[in-house]
Amino acid sequence: MVILRSKEIREMGTEEIQKKLEELQAEHANNISKSAAAGIYENPGKIRELKKTIARVKTILNEKNKEN
Repeated sequence: MVILRSKEIREMGTEEIQKKLEELQAEHANNISKSAAAGIYENPGKIRELKKTIARVKTILNEKNKEN
């Protein structure tokens, strides 16, 4: 997973942002299910960063939708 900065996200198109959001959500669900199955969080920092990145992407996507 690559950490996306706000500047990088704003440079993307709306469709590209939505595609990236789906990828991030799938990766987050995968990490959560692995952690739940094992009972141990391998890398809680990665899960936390994924959640922050998803929130960042959703915020910018909403901003772009309000502009149009």
